[in-house]
Amino acid sequence: MRVSVIGGSAVNEGVYETARVLGTQLAERGHTVVSGGLTGVMEATARGVEQAGGTTIGIIPGTDRDDANRFVDTVIATGLGDARNALVALNGDAVIAVDGGPGTLSEIGHARALDKPVAGLDTFDVPGVQPVETPEAAVEYVEGAVETD
Repeated sequence: MRVSVIGGSAVNEGVYETARVLGTQLAERGHTVVSGGLTGVMEATARGVEQAGGTTIGIIPGTDRDDANRFVDTVIATGLGDARNALVALNGDAVIAVDGGPGTLSEIGHARALDKPVAGLDTFDVPGVQPVETPEAAVEYVEGAVETD
C-alpha cells in the first residue's frame, strides 16, 4: 500500500526521530511512502524508509527535482507550490500526519475530502483524524482502516 506521510517542514529532534522511526516501520511492512519531498517530517520519514530498504516518492512544490531531500527515490516536480498538497494526499491509500502547520492542515483537509483514513501523531485535533501515540500505532491504524474499506 502507499501511505502519504505529512507534517512540519521545520521540526525539533524529537519529532524528527518519531518521523524517522515511522518511515522505518512503514518500509519494514512493505509500504511505499509518499510525501512532499522536502525537509522536516518529509526528510526524516524518507531517511527511515531508506534505512529499511523501502521506497519513497516525493511530490515537490517547485520545478527543480534537485530541491527534494536526498533520501527520496522518485521525485515528482509539480511547479504547483502549495497546491501540490492535494497530490500528496491523493497518492496515498491512507495518510499519517506528524506534527505540522498550515500546510499539514490543508493536506489533512484534502485527505478527508478524498475519504482517506488519517492517523495523527501530535498533530491537529480535527474530525476524521484518529489520534495515535506511537509510529507503530499509526501504521496499524492505517493498515486496518484500508483493509476494511
